[in-house]
Amino acid sequence: MALVDSMIVFVVSLLIGALGIYAGARVITDTDDYSYALVTALIGAAVWTLIAFLVGWIPLLGPIVALIAYVAVINYRYPGGWLNAVAIALVAWLASVIVVGLLAVLGVTTFDAAGVPGV
Repeated sequence: MALVDSMIVFVVSLLIGALGIYAGARVITDTDDYSYALVTALIGAAVWTLIAFLVGWIPLLGPIVALIAYVAVINYRYPGGWLNAVAIALVAWLASVIVVGLLAVLGVTTFDAAGVPGV
């Protein structure tokens, strides 16, 4: 049962992370494609996890490298360059924090979301 619970939490948090990226991309680049944001969130979560595993143990540098890798995924997937990618990531983080916060207050989920680091 723990595996099923973990899978449900992952899917729900990925959908929330994708919603954040979708909101960021919609505001910054006027891109209107949730499925594209979902794939971006999945790739971003995988890259973040891999980099965090490899160098996350290094104080300060590890999390910074993981964050840069996450923004690089957004930069690769969306138009506009690094500044737009950073802006999308910031809007994604803020949107995800709001959604996750509301869901946590309602007792639906915990305070985290896959696909958006730090949420």
